[in-house]
Formats: sequence, structure tokens, C-alpha cells
Amino acid sequence: MAKLVFGMNQSLDGYVDHQQLAPPGPELFRHYIDQARGQVGSVYGRRLYEDMRYWDEDRPEWDAARRDFAAAWRSQRKWVVSRTLKSVGPNATLVGDDFEAVMRGLKAELAGEIQVGGPELARSLTDLGLVDEYRLYLHPFVLGRGKPFFAGPRPPLRLVATDLFDKGIVRLTYVPA
Repeated sequence: MAKLVFGMNQSLDGYVDHQQLAPPGPELFRHYIDQARGQVGSVYGRRLYEDMRYWDEDRPEWDAARRDFAAAWRSQRKWVVSRTLKSVGPNATLVGDDFEAVMRGLKAELAGEIQVGGPELARSLTDLGLVDEYRLYLHPFVLGRGKPFFAGPRPPLRLVATDLFDKGIVRLTYVPA
């Protein structure tokens, strides 16, 4: 059975805004590469999927770590939840109105971790009781604005792990209580 994991970078005050948060240091970026390599796939909403398409094509300014991440991201399966997109890129499947059935099917049929991308998508999956783990990557500053990590009511959670990365970033791992 697959495990749905919602994890994102956020500020200390709980906001997700990748344009405002500092880029990860080498240690955390290597962690993301290893994580992407080990995942069965990722589930995205339209907006985050469109942002992540950045990794579909190599760029001359990338260093070896960015090329490694791009290769890991490209190789994994992706499911994109959208009612407005008509098509998706390589190794991706468009999920429309049958969202709940597809997500339950993925959990039942696959083994390993499936990354959930985006607070709104995570809210829908949380409401359905399908998120198995939450990974909050806390960056040591306050934004004061942005999209909240928890887009809806905060589910009761139990802390199961803490990890410290470079630049003072802390990962808190929770499971539903």
C-alpha cells in the first residue's frame, strides 16, 4: 500500500511561498534529490505542477545537483489534479472528476511514498482521510503573508520525527493522531 506524504517548505508563521523563501542549501537540496529518487511518484494540483515543469528541460546554468534533481523528477510518475488542463507533460497523468477514486486506487495498488504537492490538494486529501504523513520544512524567518501550509482546518497530528538541515531549516514529521 502506498503512503501519501504532504511536505513543503514554509516560514515559521506557516506560509508556503517558494518565491519568498530562500533556496535550500546543499544538504537540504541533496535530501530533496534522494527523496525524489525514492518516491513512487507525485500528485500535484495545476498551479504547482506548472511550476514544477521547470524541471522538464535542462538549463545550461544548472550545477550537477540541479541536473540530478531534474533527472529524478522526470523519471517519477506524476498525477495532476485539474479540471482546466487539457494535457500534461511527460510521465504525467491528468486526473479530473474521478479524483477520490484515483487517489484511493493509487494507495491500494502501489507501494512506497507518493508526494502530495500543494496546500489545496493536501486539504482535499486530508478531508478524505488519505494523507498518511505531513512534513513541514520550517525556514527560520517570518513571511507574514502567503498561502498557509494547512489550507483548511488543522487535523490532529502526532509528532514522529525532527531533523535539522543546513541554513537552520528544521523538518517536523507528523502523522494523523
